[in-house]
Parts: sequence; C-alpha cells; structure tokens
Amino acid sequence: MNPVNVGLLGLGTVGGGTFNVLNRNAAEITRRAGRGIRITHAAAREFDAAGLPGIEAINVSDDAFAVVDNPDIDIIVELIGGYEPARELVLKAIANGKHVVTANKALIALHGNEIFSAAQDKGVMVAFEAAVAGGIPIIKALREGLSANKIHWLTGIINGTGNFILTEMRDKGRDFDDVLREAQALGYAEADPTFDVEGIDAAHKLTILASIAFGIPLQFDKVYTEGISRITREDVAYAEAFGYRIKHLGYTRRTDKGIEMRVHPTLIPERRLIANVDGVMNAVLVNADAVGATLYYGAGAGAEPTASAVVADIIDLVRTLTADPENRVPHLAFQPNAIADIPVIAMEEVETAYYLRMQVTDKPGVMASVASILGDAGISIEAILQKEPAPGAEQASIILLTHVVQERQMNTAIRQIEALDTIHGDIMRIRLEHLDCD
Repeated sequence: MNPVNVGLLGLGTVGGGTFNVLNRNAAEITRRAGRGIRITHAAAREFDAAGLPGIEAINVSDDAFAVVDNPDIDIIVELIGGYEPARELVLKAIANGKHVVTANKALIALHGNEIFSAAQDKGVMVAFEAAVAGGIPIIKALREGLSANKIHWLTGIINGTGNFILTEMRDKGRDFDDVLREAQALGYAEADPTFDVEGIDAAHKLTILASIAFGIPLQFDKVYTEGISRITREDVAYAEAFGYRIKHLGYTRRTDKGIEMRVHPTLIPERRLIANVDGVMNAVLVNADAVGATLYYGAGAGAEPTASAVVADIIDLVRTLTADPENRVPHLAFQPNAIADIPVIAMEEVETAYYLRMQVTDKPGVMASVASILGDAGISIEAILQKEPAPGAEQASIILLTHVVQERQMNTAIRQIEALDTIHGDIMRIRLEHLDCD
C-alpha cells in the first residue's frame, strides 16, 4: 500500500518535534498505522536545519498555501498557531479534500464549529488531540475511553506556566513577579505572558473539553476567565495553613440549570492528587457516572510531548482513510446532529465556596461587622484566621473560608464589606472547590 503523504505547516518547537518523531520512529509508526507515513513538504519562514536531521530530503518553502494546494498531499498538519492565517489554511485544506491535524487550541476554541461543519460536509476529519494538555491523551479519553459515561464534571491544570509560578510561590515563598521573570527566562512564559497568567490559554482548552464532555457547541466567549496575577505569597501561605493549595484550574460542570465553564485560581484540599501536580506539568480530573473519578497526568507542552499527540492523530487519520465518514469518531464526541444547545450558566449563578482575605483596622468590632454582612447575605463561615499586625501597625489581615454560596450573594456581600470604613483596599477573593468524587 502506498505511503500517506503529509504536508507540515510550521517547523518551530512543535513542528520540529513532529518531524523528528515521525522520522525517528518511522518503522514503529508504520507497524501501528498499517502503511508508511512520510512528510514530503513543509512550510516555514525560519527553522533550525541542524536540529532536524533529514530535513534536506523534503521540499521546504515559505508558501503554506502551496503546500495546502498540493494534490499529492493527503494530510495537512497545521502547527503555525494563532487565528490567521491558520483558519484560512485549515479551511482551504478541507475544501481541497484533505484531512487536517492541528495543535491550535485558539483556532479550535474560536472557529471549531465552522471548521468541523466544513469537514463534515467534505467527508474529512480534523484531529486536535495536541490542542489540549500537550502529550496527555485527554481528548481521546473523553471521546472514546469514557464514551459509555455521563460526565458530571471535569477540572484541570491545563496551563504549565501558571502551575510553575504557583508551585514556586508555594515551595520557595517567592512573589508572583519574581517567578514570572524566571518563567520567561526559562522559556515557559512568553515576553507578553497575558494568555498564560490571565487564563486565556486555559479558557481555550476548557472550551474544547467542555464541548467534548457535554456535547455542546464550542463557546469560548462564555467561559468566565480570571488570572493569577493578583495572588500573593501570603495567599499561598494562608491556603496552606487551612490545608489547601491554590491551583489555576479550568472547571466545567453539568447542573440542572446548564453548564458551568470557568477558569480561575482555586483552593483545593492538599490531599487531592491534583493538588500535588507541580511545576509545568498538567493534569485533568474527570468525574463520570460509571467509572467514577479518573486522573490524566503528564507534560502539557514541549516539543516531543506535544509531537507525541500530533503524530498519534496522524496515525489515527491514516487508519481511517478508507473508513466510511459516517462511522468515524465525531469531532466533538457526539454525532453532529446530536449536539445540544444546553445553556452555559452565567458566573453569578455559579455556587462554590470562597477564600476571602481583607485588610482591616485593628480594633474591636470589625469582625462582628463583617460576620453580620455575611450572615445577612446567607453566607456561612467555615473557618477564620486572623493575623496579628506587625508591631506599631494599625492594620491586620483577616482570612475567611466560607461554605458553598451563590456567586451573586458573594458579590453583594463583598461590595458591602468593602464599603466599611474599617476595610482597607479590595478584598481578595479566591474560589474553593473540594472536588469530592463520591
């Protein structure tokens, strides 16, 4: 049987890793796929030929559209990233009847509905395992391994940069800005780290996971997104004192009212396995009705971990090249005509517990005023920690943990507490999830 020809768009970190894995493991990959897979063309403006042994044997140009239009290429692998021209290239490849593999989470989160519809019409597949959690096969697990289950909720540490920062803050008592600079120096964070530290990257990935878990359209614009830039080393230490750790989680849950989709710093009990995922590693915890809780852990980024997922997608596509399009695994796990427009719940409707830290005037009666406001709002306090002021200081820190309450009630209470003359500055609010899997 003739080998399958692949066109590779991008020879950067992931593109280079993909090229090297395919070349190095060619014999093993052929045994798994049932036929040879070879990259015949690539498009890249710049690349390190020294790090790509064998690159001289293929046709490399800076014209990605020429690769997409080449009639001899069966599969296009898009590893350029970003929204454009990636979207245009992928849609052109589909129009040309080619299957597509991509690691582009932003593209899928924002334009996946359009792309999958076009692919369905042309009878081709778009594979995107590498778009979420790097080398962890979480999409395959949700679409296939857990297809017998009704997913209750899932949560994940799905951005390694943020996890590295929070781990260093906890383990070494460092400040956010200090660790961020190190993350940039190590190449974990971009020069502009906004997508990582403000949760946008994680929101792209959560959008994809929620759609596959619950069979809903991709709706990135409905994900509540909050970053970690306001987290202090004091917050990390106080959380530890209560027996919790702060993680930047993506969280989605099915409720009677609809689907929650949210990314924010979260306190979770330190005994949970996911609370002990440190450094740049990723993990996704899924709770389903039949299997219960399952945890998926591994490298969420990097050249070869991500290439592992890209090449696995290529192998899957090669296996299905001769399959009837109606019998393939659907892009979002559910058959296209069964995608349900279940409402996404507004953040004010979400119910969770909270960590609150406030700076207060050090005098009698302050805690009573705060407790009165919380009580009137129907908010029950679980635990209190009061830090004595430094000698000569007039302000003290009060840290509270609450029981589960609706976000709207908490918003109202925080506004009233911040209006007190004895409260200084904004209240630090971090949501808290116990992640019980019973």
